[in-house]
Amino acid sequence: MPAIVLARRVAGVLLLLNLGQVSLSAAPAGDAVPAATVRTLVSQGNIPALRKLGTSVLPVMVQLYQSAGEADRASIAAAFYGLGWKSPEAKRVLTPDVHTANQALRIQVQYALGRVSSDADVVDVLLDNMQNDANPLFRDKAACALAYDQIHLTEREKVRLYDGLIRALSDSKLDVRSIAALALSIQTGQTKGFDANADAARRDASVREWRKWLDDYRSRW
Repeated sequence: MPAIVLARRVAGVLLLLNLGQVSLSAAPAGDAVPAATVRTLVSQGNIPALRKLGTSVLPVMVQLYQSAGEADRASIAAAFYGLGWKSPEAKRVLTPDVHTANQALRIQVQYALGRVSSDADVVDVLLDNMQNDANPLFRDKAACALAYDQIHLTEREKVRLYDGLIRALSDSKLDVRSIAALALSIQTGQTKGFDANADAARRDASVREWRKWLDDYRSRW
C-alpha cells in the first residue's frame, strides 16, 4: 500500500480552495433565495456567487442537503466547506454522514465540519476517525481536516485538538502516528523530534516533550 500522506486528492476540492480565498466573512442575509438558484450554483461549485447571496443561502443549502442523494450531498458539503461560514444547522445535517461508507461524501463532510462549527464534538469525531476508522484513507482525510480545516477554533479551544493529536502519537498503528505528527507540525510548526518509526522509548521521550509544551500552552490560554 502506498504511504498515506496528508494530501487532498478529491476532485473539486482544490477548485473550492482557490475559489474560497475571498474573505470568509459572510455577506448580510437578505431575502429568501430560490432553491433552484442555490442548487445550480452548488452544482457549478460557484462559491463566489453563493457568497454574494449572503447567509440566506445557508438554510436553503441545509434543506437541499436533507433531501439530496449522496452525490449531491457531497457537492453541498463541498459548498459549505468553500463558504466557511458557521452554521449549527449545517453541522447538524452533515454530522450523520461523518461515518458514511460513501468515499466522496465522507471526505467532503470531514473537511466541511470544521468550517461550519467550532464545537468540541467535531474535533472529537475527527480524532476518532483518524485513529479508529477501518479505512486508512478515511483516517488520513480526518487528519487533513484536523490539520487544515478547524478555522473557527479559538486558541483555548485548540487545546482539545492538540491534546488529541498528542495522544495519537502513541497509537499502535504507524500510519496514525505519522499523520498525527504531521497534523501537529502543520498546526504548530513544531515536531519535538518525533519520529513515528522510532522505537517506543524514543517516541515516548518526544511525547513527553509535547506534553510539556501543551501544559505551557494551556497555561497561557
